[in-house]
Amino acid sequence: MACEAEPRPLGVFECQLCALTAPYSYVGQRPPDAQSIVLLEESYVMKDPFTPGESRFLVLGSRCSLCGRLVCVGPECSLFYSRRFCLPCARENADAFPQEIQQDLQKRKIASKKPASQHGSRT
Repeated sequence: MACEAEPRPLGVFECQLCALTAPYSYVGQRPPDAQSIVLLEESYVMKDPFTPGESRFLVLGSRCSLCGRLVCVGPECSLFYSRRFCLPCARENADAFPQEIQQDLQKRKIASKKPASQHGSRT
């Protein structure tokens, strides 16, 4: 009896800011087996290991649209505002963003100054 093999990972995604690593199975805007979904950016994607079904996936991250750094979608590393920005680039160019985004960046700056033991752990 033949069983369906899991798709082999294409490689390992690694965030250049927090060092989060995860195997990815697709890079692009149209994840396989998700017919009606088009992502707004070229993303590194993996099959969702927590839910059954072919069309379930997790977006791991993408490249910063300014510096090209590979960053995860975590709020400590990047933000998406029409395109992906790593937090260092977003902070450096904060005045180019709308007031709401600037306020969000200020909140993230305060949160990132908390001791490491108060941050959630990432695997």
